[in-house]
Amino acid sequence: MWLSGAMATPIEDYALISDLHTGALVSRAGSIDWLCLPRFDSPSVFGALLGNQDHGRWLLEPVASGARVLSRTYLDASFVLQTVWRTNGGEVLVTDFMPIGDRRAAVIRRVEGLRGTVEMRQELQVRFNYGNTVPWMRRQRHEGAERLLAIAGPSAMVLHGDSIPRGSDHRHTGRFTVREGATVDLELLWYRSHRETPEKADVDAALASTTRYWQEWAGRCVDLVRYQEPVRRSLLVLRALTNEDTGGIVAAPTTSLPEEFGGTRNWDYRYCWLRDAALTLEAMMTHGFHDEALHWRNWLLRAVAGDPEDLQIMYTVDGDRDLPERILHQFPGYLESVPVRLGNGAVDQYQADVVGTVMVALARLRDRGVKEDSFSWALQRALLGFLERHLEEPDHGIWEVRGEPRYFTHSRVMMWAAFDRACQAVREDGLEGPIELWEALRDGLRTEILDRGYDPALNSFVQYYGSALPDASLLQLPQVGFVPYDDPRMLGTVAKLEKDLLNREGLLLRYASGSGVDGLEPGENPFLACSFWLVEQYARTGRSDEAGELMDRLIGYANEVGLLSEEYDTVIGRMAGNYPQAFSHLALVRAADAIHVMEAEQHSFRGRSTPPMERSS
Repeated sequence: MWLSGAMATPIEDYALISDLHTGALVSRAGSIDWLCLPRFDSPSVFGALLGNQDHGRWLLEPVASGARVLSRTYLDASFVLQTVWRTNGGEVLVTDFMPIGDRRAAVIRRVEGLRGTVEMRQELQVRFNYGNTVPWMRRQRHEGAERLLAIAGPSAMVLHGDSIPRGSDHRHTGRFTVREGATVDLELLWYRSHRETPEKADVDAALASTTRYWQEWAGRCVDLVRYQEPVRRSLLVLRALTNEDTGGIVAAPTTSLPEEFGGTRNWDYRYCWLRDAALTLEAMMTHGFHDEALHWRNWLLRAVAGDPEDLQIMYTVDGDRDLPERILHQFPGYLESVPVRLGNGAVDQYQADVVGTVMVALARLRDRGVKEDSFSWALQRALLGFLERHLEEPDHGIWEVRGEPRYFTHSRVMMWAAFDRACQAVREDGLEGPIELWEALRDGLRTEILDRGYDPALNSFVQYYGSALPDASLLQLPQVGFVPYDDPRMLGTVAKLEKDLLNREGLLLRYASGSGVDGLEPGENPFLACSFWLVEQYARTGRSDEAGELMDRLIGYANEVGLLSEEYDTVIGRMAGNYPQAFSHLALVRAADAIHVMEAEQHSFRGRSTPPMERSS
């Protein structure tokens, strides 16, 4: 339950800025409350998101108590954040961004006077190692200007700028005045403490090159006629969560934002899930980003190379396998939601669906003309061998339950999909493999699933063998071709989901958390991706009005800069879970694509021209 006495900035009040290595969350009040450097999965230097200012933050705001935000937007199709503040004395524009392309782990904050005079204040509290380490800080004159250094062990930071704050009681504060037409620049940069302190950046050049990068990238997007802006922003989020060097895609830039306020379902999402990354690849391919898809494939091949028995469901952005879960006791948690976790214990789980998700994505690459090489296909064959050896084992499923392993229907279907795509690779793409064996395994799984994973009395597929409960993951069965979207058994499953898992506001829960299947305390908010899957199902079965209505409602849950969290608390109107969440945004793209196909078919049926996808200008 939500603890009413706790105070925290609403998740939806944050905007993301990213340099394709890490990301910072900037609140509407002007405070950077979360930043891990130099990577998404590095220790935080600003951790107020999960505690308070003593866990690190960088606040920049007008001094006047009546100051208010007039607007907050990204500069066109970018992650350059622009906030306009108004006070009784005037207006200023604050531009926050992380430079791309210069290999500097930096945050730049520019304040420009638009009208009148505005007094600004900043408060800087650097806390290395997840808030545990207070650095040694000193002011230093360098080439006629002052800068502020922060050093602790291997990490160091330097603040360059036109107004350097002064220290007192382990924090640095300062004020400066901005008049119309004036500009004040601040740059906070992380570096290895044994290296020379980096020089100040050319802010004009960094801003221009960073804006140009984002806009050129977004300009390659194949847009939809409808939902163009939400889809483009979602694809930008997926790119922002991708490491530009390795191609690894993190699920979210945060850890332990709660699925239920005050609850214990708080997980570290700053890693690369094979499942999430594979689904992201499909969304990217559909909208013209083939290079990114190949980059991810190469990350995958490196990450899973080795003994297939060592296959994991997640890795670090560079493919490292060591992700032990432990508790960060120094954090009181967002809205007192504890524990705050580092690492993820699900890394040791067997999740039988993962290989199938990967095989489906790689088959899509082949369908788009990407050729397999000897290494990539050999690795896929090794993964299929792993799946064959574990064919009879129960698993923890897509939702990574911490209860006992079961034969989850969704997992068995994804195993079917793995062998189905392997057969397709041999029959249609001319690759080599034991086709008779794979076909026998595929057909045997299909028979088993229809016999044990479908309940004729309920006219519904079920969560796991022997269960009478539904699960939102069953909406993926037609997505991978196990049954058609309009198969009577699928339509019955949808009816069961609507009856049992739709909440009062019409959003879909993942499963009945009170059933005990996940081994955790009951209670969580609707998982947004599940409702986007339902939009796709509606669109593919002619329920156009319901698809459009639900889609519009889901997009309406995004904040003013177009970001979505993992879940949404419809009772109090608040985002919940890690943020921004790749899974939510990629599901949005899939749902929009399904509505596009539905509308194209309707136009074709009526004898009118099909509305095409459009290339961004």
